[in-house]
Amino acid sequence: MPYLANENRYEKMQYNYTGNSGLKLPAVSLGLWHNFGGVDTLENARKMLRKAFDLGINHFDLANNYGPPAGSAEETMGILMEKDFRPYRDQLIISSKAGYYMWPGPYENWGSRKYLISSLDKSLQRMNIDYVDIFYHHRPDPDTPLAETIGALKQIQDQGKALYVGISNYNSQQTKKAVEVAEKMGVNLLLNQYNYSIFERWSEKENLLETLEEAGMGAIIYSPLAQGLLTDKYLDGIPADSRAAKESGYLKKDDITKKKLEKIKELNQIAADRKQSLSQMALAWVLDQGATSVLVGASKVEQIIENVGSLNNIEFTNDELAAIEAITAK
Repeated sequence: MPYLANENRYEKMQYNYTGNSGLKLPAVSLGLWHNFGGVDTLENARKMLRKAFDLGINHFDLANNYGPPAGSAEETMGILMEKDFRPYRDQLIISSKAGYYMWPGPYENWGSRKYLISSLDKSLQRMNIDYVDIFYHHRPDPDTPLAETIGALKQIQDQGKALYVGISNYNSQQTKKAVEVAEKMGVNLLLNQYNYSIFERWSEKENLLETLEEAGMGAIIYSPLAQGLLTDKYLDGIPADSRAAKESGYLKKDDITKKKLEKIKELNQIAADRKQSLSQMALAWVLDQGATSVLVGASKVEQIIENVGSLNNIEFTNDELAAIEAITAK
């Protein structure tokens, strides 16, 4: 049976304009960082992408090195594009990035024109599409001239390989410099993708959201659940099948201290009083700060359903915000 998307998929999802543009992104987007690689089950990935789209999530976020192995998440996207999503391509926002290690040699990394353009060409081949909707430089390059990196993004956009271009993991000062260079070249940097959550506040110290707003850029946030800490998974300790227990990715056992667990439990009580799960409240909090979209990961369909449920209550009282700040400041 061919996949037929839910006819009512756009009715309940919230869509936000991205910076100073006509591009709307769903408030909740799906990231394919984990659980969509070659080591994972294709059928489970298919179920999650289908359910996400049926719930109005039309933005799938990837990068050249997502997997594992590197590149395999894009290969999964390419397979499912043919199986399910080709008829809906014009409704989808598909993004990719380049900036981290991908292949051996002097052009395997960072932000040279050679690397960025070669990487995107390979990404398009893996995903079996003619263009991405958004292409990001994945991280600042300390050695390549910024004009070369931005010039590569301009070339990519001028060639129609990406409809929009952006940056990722740039701090406030780096963003200002990139925007200055881009404006001279006639390039509109539309988005900055970076990590932000109730527990991860580095961007607040730099007023990054304000910098993006002044530049007419949107903010799309990854790890809004702090690698799963801001869920009910760790309320009773560290489960054997958790990311922390497996020491996989960026979350380690040592990160989950007794004090951190106490904070998680207190935040969970605020969420319960709001009639939300902790993950729903955490996503709503990031959106309440002014983010365009939050990128969620998932290993099963039920998590996607729960995350979209965060949109049922995305407003906070002053007392709730103050209580959250008091807990995180301990």
